[in-house]
Amino acid sequence: MALLTLGLNHNTAPVALREKLAFPTKEAIGTALSDLRGHLKSLAPEAAILSTCNRTEIYCKTDAPDEAGQALTEWIGRHKGVDGEGNLAEHLYLLPNQGAVRHAFRVASGLDSMVLGEPQILGQMKTAARVAQDSNMLGSHLHQLFQRSFSVAKEVRTQTAIGAQSVSMSAASVRLGEQIFENLADCSVLLIGAGEMIELCAAHWAPHPRRMVIANRTLERARPLAERFGATTMALSDLPQQLENFDVVISCTASSLPIIGLGMVERSVRQRRHRPVLMIDLAVPRDIEDEVSRLDDVFLYTVDDLREVVDAGLEGRRLAVAEAESIIDTQVNAFMNWMVQRQSVPLIQELHARGDAVRQQEVERARKMLAKGEDPAVVLEALSRALTAKFMHGPTTLLSHHAGKDPELANMLSGLLPVPRGGR
Repeated sequence: MALLTLGLNHNTAPVALREKLAFPTKEAIGTALSDLRGHLKSLAPEAAILSTCNRTEIYCKTDAPDEAGQALTEWIGRHKGVDGEGNLAEHLYLLPNQGAVRHAFRVASGLDSMVLGEPQILGQMKTAARVAQDSNMLGSHLHQLFQRSFSVAKEVRTQTAIGAQSVSMSAASVRLGEQIFENLADCSVLLIGAGEMIELCAAHWAPHPRRMVIANRTLERARPLAERFGATTMALSDLPQQLENFDVVISCTASSLPIIGLGMVERSVRQRRHRPVLMIDLAVPRDIEDEVSRLDDVFLYTVDDLREVVDAGLEGRRLAVAEAESIIDTQVNAFMNWMVQRQSVPLIQELHARGDAVRQQEVERARKMLAKGEDPAVVLEALSRALTAKFMHGPTTLLSHHAGKDPELANMLSGLLPVPRGGR
């Protein structure tokens, strides 16, 4: 028996391919699991699908990992209509047993995320487990894997500072927002641009504000990014009329000249009735005129300002990651021991069944002796001797054949024998 994980993520595949393999809703995952069950048949009786904007992964239990891995690869390519593209396998990772367990624990703890330490993935994993449960695809092994993943994530977050340190410009921007505004859930956020830095900012900010808008010169480029993070889009040409509606403005474009001038911000501040606004300029050359920093109620930060916050957090996050990996190592070993014990369950059940069959056989023989009128004391003596002889036959035979070859065998068997009450 093996656990197996097949998937791809932001480290192994471009966004264009990740989009094609994504399952955007719980209903889509449920439908996919039903189709997957038919494709795998008895090859993998347990399966779950985790799908986010940065990863699509299938977790399963199987007795034939090589066959299951090939079947999963074929299935996801066919199900998503990309089997004819030819290079899908190059972007996939296939992790068996300990690798699958470690991966699940790291994903749940935020160590495998685009935004290191982000907490949203934990909720997404819980959703994946619930959908698999509802689809009757979550057996004892995957149930235990997910439950222990959640437990490990909680331990990592409570015993390390993995989520407390800002180690990127985008993470630092959220920290600044938390310092300026009492509740980010009441804020409206504008992201200007559609490049990699704005994508990271969107990932960090998405869980917090009541509204998030992405503005770009080309709306076609902004829409996919907005859809991934539950945002809306706005034409950059509408910025002068709309700027007053945003509490947080983060800009990172490739413009050679500032796109937000002093006059535009002055008008916006007057219309906002001097409610504070956080403006973060991550562009080089800068997108926001430097004179804006002199306005009351405007908190303007540049790349250099955020770099100081990031540098302070880097060392703390490195220490936290090392601590988190140590916790995960310990818990992976514990889970693998659990799996080994689970593999012994059928043998233990068979031993109990055989022992009970022997007991019933000897009890029936004793009943027949009593029915013939034999002395009960004699019957009890015969019953006890017969049971003892049969249960001791296996250990004594093993000992006589192997004791000389394995000196520890005698000690082990001796330790298994019951000690008579009052004996030593």
